[in-house]
Amino acid sequence: MTAQFAETASHRSLVLLSRLLLNHDGARPVSLVRDDAEPLQADLTCEQFAGLVEFAGSNHVIVRGLEAYRDLVRQVGDDTRAGWAADALAAEHARIETAVQFLYEICTAFREHNYQVAVIKSLDHWPDLGSDLDLYTNASPKAVCDLMLRCFNAQVASRSWGDRLAYKWNFILPGLPEAVEIHIGRLGQTGEQVAIADSLLERARTVMIGDREFRVTSFQDRLMISTLQRMYRHFYFRLCDVVDTAGLLDSGAVDFGMLRASAQIAGIWEGVATYLAIVSDYVERYRGFGLALPSFVLAAARFRGDLVYLNRGFLRVPIVPQAARLYGTQLAGALARRELLSGARLSLLPWLATAALVGQKLTGSDKGIW
Repeated sequence: MTAQFAETASHRSLVLLSRLLLNHDGARPVSLVRDDAEPLQADLTCEQFAGLVEFAGSNHVIVRGLEAYRDLVRQVGDDTRAGWAADALAAEHARIETAVQFLYEICTAFREHNYQVAVIKSLDHWPDLGSDLDLYTNASPKAVCDLMLRCFNAQVASRSWGDRLAYKWNFILPGLPEAVEIHIGRLGQTGEQVAIADSLLERARTVMIGDREFRVTSFQDRLMISTLQRMYRHFYFRLCDVVDTAGLLDSGAVDFGMLRASAQIAGIWEGVATYLAIVSDYVERYRGFGLALPSFVLAAARFRGDLVYLNRGFLRVPIVPQAARLYGTQLAGALARRELLSGARLSLLPWLATAALVGQKLTGSDKGIW
C-alpha cells in the first residue's frame, strides 16, 4: 500500500466516522445529518471496510463508529455490510470485556492493599477502550511493582528515558494483550505535573461500567490530562479525543471556572483553551455548530482548528511554532513560580524529542527513548 493510497483511505474513513459520530446519538437515524452535507458514502468494499475498522481501532472509536455504521446500512437494508459490522463489533466487545475484567481486578487489588488508585484515560472513551490500560496511584514504586508481581505475575516492561522521567511503569500480564501503564505520583511527559497529580485522587469520581465500579478522574482533570497528551506530548489528536470531549462538554458537566483555575495552577491553561478550541472547530465542521465555550476560553486559545491536518492516520498539531510556544509558556511559568524541579524536568523535553527523532531516522524506531 503506497503512502498516498493509505492517506486517501484514512481521509475517507475520517470523514465517514466524523460525520457518523458527530451526528449520531443512538436515538435518531444517522441520516439526519446537515442538510448541506454530501450524501454519506457507506457502500464500502470489503477492503475499504477493513480499512475503516483499522482506522477506527487506532482512533479508539471502533465500537461507537461501527455501531453508527451498522445503523446506517441497516436503514437501506444492506444486510451484508451490517453483518461485517456485527462481526467486527463482536470481536472488539470480546477484547474489551477481557481488558475491563483485568482492569477491575487490578483496581480491586490496589484497594485491598489500601493503595489509592484511579483509572486515567482508558475509560474516557467508553464504550470504546484504548490500546493499553492507564492508572494513577500515589503508592510507592516498590509497592506497585511488588503488588503487580505477587497478584498478577506481571513482568515490568523495559522502561524508556521518557518513562523514567514521567515516573511511569508498564506491566505485561499473562492473558492480557494490552499493557498496563501505571503513573506514580507524577503526570506529564517529563513528570513535571505535580500540581495535578497531588489532588487527582481526592477529586476522583466513581463510575459504573456494567456491574463493575471504578474510580476515574474528575472532569477537569480528565480534560487537563487529555491536553497534556495531545498538546504537550504526542502533538496529534485521535478522533476519540474529539468525540469524547464533545460529548463531555455537550453534557454541561464541565465547570469552566474551576477548569481554568486548576489549569492555571498547572501552567497549562493556554494549552487547555487551545485544545478545546480545536475540538470545537472540528465539531462545527461536521455537525454545523461547535461547542458552547465561554469567551474567556476562546480568548486564551493560542491557535484554532484550521491548523490541524490529517497525516499518518491522525489529526496533527503543528509543532513549530504553535506547540513549541505552548511548551515555552509552560516552562516559563514553572520557573516563574520557582518550581525548579519541574522546570528542570521540562527543560529536558527538547533533548528527549531530538533523541527520539534521531533514533527514528537511524533505526526506524524511537523505542527506548520516547
